[in-house]
Amino acid sequence: MSDMGPVRTELMWQAVVDAVEVASDAVPGEGLNVLDLGGGTGSDAVRLAHLGHRVTVVDPSPDALASLHRRGVEAGLEHTVRGIQGDAADLLDHVEQSSIDLVICHGVLEHVDDPGQALATVATVLRPGGHASVVVSGRNAAVTARALAGDFIAAQTLLGTTSTTWDTQTMGPRRFVLEEVQELLGAHGFVTVATNGLRVFADLVPSAIVDTEPGARDALYALERLVRTSSDFTSLSAGLQSIARLDLNSAPSDTGGKHAAL
Repeated sequence: MSDMGPVRTELMWQAVVDAVEVASDAVPGEGLNVLDLGGGTGSDAVRLAHLGHRVTVVDPSPDALASLHRRGVEAGLEHTVRGIQGDAADLLDHVEQSSIDLVICHGVLEHVDDPGQALATVATVLRPGGHASVVVSGRNAAVTARALAGDFIAAQTLLGTTSTTWDTQTMGPRRFVLEEVQELLGAHGFVTVATNGLRVFADLVPSAIVDTEPGARDALYALERLVRTSSDFTSLSAGLQSIARLDLNSAPSDTGGKHAAL
């Protein structure tokens, strides 16, 4: 059984912690109202609630939400963690406009019909000056992985496809470069305040090394933490994180019309 899963889990949790630290600077002295869009079974949500934040998880899976409820009850946090069945398309049916301090939007834009529309909805539920943490799959990392596997044609195809020309029906979930995410955020009233790379090396290191070398897992995690803020490595990361602030002058967007289903 590979130990790479825990490494990836902790790296994703580090991304949540980084976002909370940035957002908390804007709301000193009190916990945050956090929305975890596509938050699944709520492992991050419960950890956030333990830190004193109020967390709403919106996810389309009833099974995941049932697991979330059990986690909350077992932790004695059912009053600060709640689950709602839904997605980016019907988010405004469940969450009030301008009510959220931080939106966790991790692994969502790869799957929605319209990433821009999803971010417009995120902007609507955020209070002006609130923050969003967006994590997407990195295209350059996918190119590298295909090339290392000897699939050079697939690597060229990925290299020549942008997030706007990506066909999710034939190519699977979208992959982005950081500039595309920043352009999307900027188009919907956000200012990017921090970028991080996730899984710079973790997806390339053979799991056998982590499984058999004493201390290798902790050392890999420490290395990932060291390089996550370096632009030299971020562009090659399997995951790309952008932490962005909603401009104080931004008004709730008109999110009518097209929807962005998870």
